[in-house]
Amino acid sequence: MIDSAKIELRNLKVQDYQELKVSMIKSYHKMPDEYWSKEEIRTLVNKFPEGQFCIIIDNKIAGCALSIIVDYGKFDDNHTYDEIIGGENFSTHTKNGDVLYGIDVFIHPEYRGMRLGRRLYEARKELCEQLNLKAIVFGGRIPNYAKYAAELTPKKYIEKVKLQEIHDPVLSFQLSNDFHVKKVIKGYLHGDFESKEYAVLMEWNNIYYVKEQKLIDTKKTVVRLGLVQWQMRSFSDYDALVSQIEFFVDAVSDYQSDFILFPELFNAPLMAQFNNLTEPEAIRGLSSYTDQLLQTFRDFAITYNINIITGSMPQAIGEHMYNVGYLCRRDGSYERYEKLHITPAEEAAWGMKGGSKLETFDTDCGKIGVLVCYDVEFPEVSRLLAEEGMNILFVPFMTDTQNGYSRVKICAQARAVENECYVAIAGSVGNLPKVNNMDIQYAQSAVLTPSDFAFPVNGIKAEATPNTESTLLVDVDLDLLKELHNFGSVRTMKDRRKDLYSLKKKK
Repeated sequence: MIDSAKIELRNLKVQDYQELKVSMIKSYHKMPDEYWSKEEIRTLVNKFPEGQFCIIIDNKIAGCALSIIVDYGKFDDNHTYDEIIGGENFSTHTKNGDVLYGIDVFIHPEYRGMRLGRRLYEARKELCEQLNLKAIVFGGRIPNYAKYAAELTPKKYIEKVKLQEIHDPVLSFQLSNDFHVKKVIKGYLHGDFESKEYAVLMEWNNIYYVKEQKLIDTKKTVVRLGLVQWQMRSFSDYDALVSQIEFFVDAVSDYQSDFILFPELFNAPLMAQFNNLTEPEAIRGLSSYTDQLLQTFRDFAITYNINIITGSMPQAIGEHMYNVGYLCRRDGSYERYEKLHITPAEEAAWGMKGGSKLETFDTDCGKIGVLVCYDVEFPEVSRLLAEEGMNILFVPFMTDTQNGYSRVKICAQARAVENECYVAIAGSVGNLPKVNNMDIQYAQSAVLTPSDFAFPVNGIKAEATPNTESTLLVDVDLDLLKELHNFGSVRTMKDRRKDLYSLKKKK
């Protein structure tokens, strides 16, 4: 270990060859004749200079990583080392390839223990992303395998290394750097007796890889959400309600928002005209406006170029009453969602029935899900949506007391953590006189996040002032979710014990 060394990571130059040769011989002391010639290094540097990295410490080469780009579809996974590199001229290298293939990594013994290998691997990953390549692939040696070959097959050896029951200086390091085992190759590198000429084909997938970049119809990675914290108030008629809806849609769209979210049963003020009826009759009266509101929202989505999550509205279908809402896309299309879990109060007062429709929705900003209020308190439901690729969960809610609000918010935060997604919640505030069963409202709308280094430490991206009519405008970065899925401190979606339990929708 060098206590006060100056470390420089840069691209390799032909002029570095003499120092490189010394480092290679020291690194491969059990194969002292296996080092790159100067002409080979010259060819690599000339063909693909950005793919050759070295680490310099005190003017010495402490480590090196060499690579080429290949069209991987032209090779079988059972390739040999000589086949994949294309001989001393590296004839397989092509700028039109899709995979960064690692052909060598080594660290001088004097500088081991300084995590220099990690720096080289990170440089490769960054290059892979910059060049928009699909993956990094290489055949990794397993130099400790010879000690166990008499008792363990390569497969068993790899399993024990994964479980950290055996340490392999190469494979253990590669696994800790987010590479996964693709397969075992026999006869990969002639003369590698430590590995018994086996190699482990390793792969790291570039989550940012885009096969074909389009100028239009691409999915956005930074998405702007607009949440309406709706003030319950009396409206003289339907047109007055629509005017207030349009005010919010107009205001939020002026900020180039991609979505606007309204609360659950935001149109409840229109029930005042049915106050002389029983509660079940009044909610049926309110449901008579739902089809009109749907058309209004569809028109606004197109006019204001924004995707609208309409909160929820009552809808009578035959003798049953449902709590439903719509995703109105800015291209004019729309989808219907239903509240699945009905609270005891909704059932007692209005005779509400739970829906049966559960699915994610495709948008120009990726896959989303919508769960209405009480639904977010059932973790199985959002997990099913997450398994379908949901990135943002919208939760329109209506709660009368702070207790009810806390249930919604706390459960929504849990859904964000366990499903590695963003959760946007929006509710109504204030009082609504002359409407039975809708007297008071409490809400604090918010955008909630997973809990890891890339996100706020409290898991709250932004939140509105409690019990005050307002809008909340928040940008969420979908690329951060990709990072979390693959490289998070914990990976709740990947680490589930599917060998012990499973979850699926009933048909």
